[in-house]
Amino acid sequence: MTGRFFIAAFIASIAAGGASAQSSGNWTGFYGGLQVGYADIDTNVSGVDGDGAIGGIVLGYDYDLGDWVVGGGFDYDWTSIELTPGVEVEDVWRLKARAGYKVTPVGLLYGIGGYAEASTDNLGSDDGWFIGAGYEQIVAPNVSVGGEILYHEFNDFDSTGIDVDATTIQARATYRF
Repeated sequence: MTGRFFIAAFIASIAAGGASAQSSGNWTGFYGGLQVGYADIDTNVSGVDGDGAIGGIVLGYDYDLGDWVVGGGFDYDWTSIELTPGVEVEDVWRLKARAGYKVTPVGLLYGIGGYAEASTDNLGSDDGWFIGAGYEQIVAPNVSVGGEILYHEFNDFDSTGIDVDATTIQARATYRF
């Protein structure tokens, strides 16, 4: 998991780059955008796991409190990760709460957590929780980029007795209204 965190930090720093932001650093407001990345899914059943691409949309609202920023959001990701022949994870959506510290006026380091629901092609869907961390940088007026790593848990998936955990690493770009 530590290696994944460093990969996410590397992706975030590449995405943020050395761009000189032309913004006051005010994070208050609505945002929407796209994200893309990698998901690694494991279960408590030997040989039932998978990994692959994941990507989707992000929507949310942040409130700038000075050095601190709090907010909430919604993510929806599509994927087609095969866990075993005949079982494929199709999507996951999340309700998020985040809080972060402005390491610069335009750079936000944050923690995140909330509710998640994952769906499969023939085992149904189940709800769980997630926790993670991320970094976001305002790179132009109304535009931010960043990266996020999340750990998800779904216990007794759809009453099958299968426990599922997933780690996602994603890069994102958002437009701030």
